[in-house]
Amino acid sequence: MKKIEPDLARLDRRRRAIIEAAHQLFVEQGFERTTLGHIVDRAGGSLATVYKLFGNKEGLLEAVVFEQVGSGENIIREIAAANAPPAETLRQIATELNRRFLDPDEVALVRIVIARSIEDPAFAQRFFETTAMCTREALERIFVAWSKAGIAMDGEPEMLAEIFLGLIILDLQTEAISHGTAGQPSLESLALRTEFFLKGAGLAG
Repeated sequence: MKKIEPDLARLDRRRRAIIEAAHQLFVEQGFERTTLGHIVDRAGGSLATVYKLFGNKEGLLEAVVFEQVGSGENIIREIAAANAPPAETLRQIATELNRRFLDPDEVALVRIVIARSIEDPAFAQRFFETTAMCTREALERIFVAWSKAGIAMDGEPEMLAEIFLGLIILDLQTEAISHGTAGQPSLESLALRTEFFLKGAGLAG
């Protein structure tokens, strides 16, 4: 006997398919040039389903951005759980966040976010709160834990988290705005910045 898929499960599967198709098309041809018709052609289903689930193309963009562009919180938490020395922990975090943030799909979506933010400041605020702010707070928790453990640092945890994240976000912002004309960010440059931070924060040892 054929198993009947529950309506909610089927709708959730359709929702995920639409978001994935929209993500691919927004990256491939940009938000403005992508129509809901293009998305339905790739994902299957109907325009009625898209309107029911997301309201319009702007609502679908928000779903793509907030589900596909994540913060680095999980990366930071997983690396910190290994309880390696501070310098080693921060080097690993810098490398992994750099890899995550400079993924071409991630950079392409950030470009769309930058353009959309000009028209919708509330959208920009929500994006900031769910990405950069979550990442910074995860970093700050690490510095707070080290401070409580008696590890000497030159600077308050909040300030150190902001500075350290800024060293990494720099490459993402440059790549997103310059479209590669500024040259490919190098891991060597990131390593030098990381070591400079470690020395300034008193954590190089």
